[in-house]
Amino acid sequence: MTDGHDAPGEPEWLRWARELQAIAQIGLTYATENHFDAERYARVREIAAEIMAAGGKVDKRVVLDLTCGETGYATPKVDVRGVVFRDDRILLVKEVADGGWTLPGGWADVNESPAESVVREVREESGYETRPVKLLAV
Repeated sequence: MTDGHDAPGEPEWLRWARELQAIAQIGLTYATENHFDAERYARVREIAAEIMAAGGKVDKRVVLDLTCGETGYATPKVDVRGVVFRDDRILLVKEVADGGWTLPGGWADVNESPAESVVREVREESGYETRPVKLLAV
């Protein structure tokens, strides 16, 4: 996903490869019980490395060495939260991890703007379709 805020002059193949690498990294993080899924995500990571290597005119092993060291959820580790008002009420969701109540939100995804991330997170966690009005804080 993109909202047109890619780096100026950034080639589209790089954005695609970066997103494929992120999908593979996330998939490998969570595909712990199914080795077939892990094999598929490892192949997606390899394809992303092939794209980056071809576009950057470097050896695929160099790119794989860089990307294989990245583990966990692939994100710039930016957390987004949505403040959703309706009448005189505010939307809260229950956290799976600790059962506490919080604003809906979570990690921003690669190539996703803060607005796109928060709309996705609110939808995933509450089922509500929302529209961002303004950025409150960074």
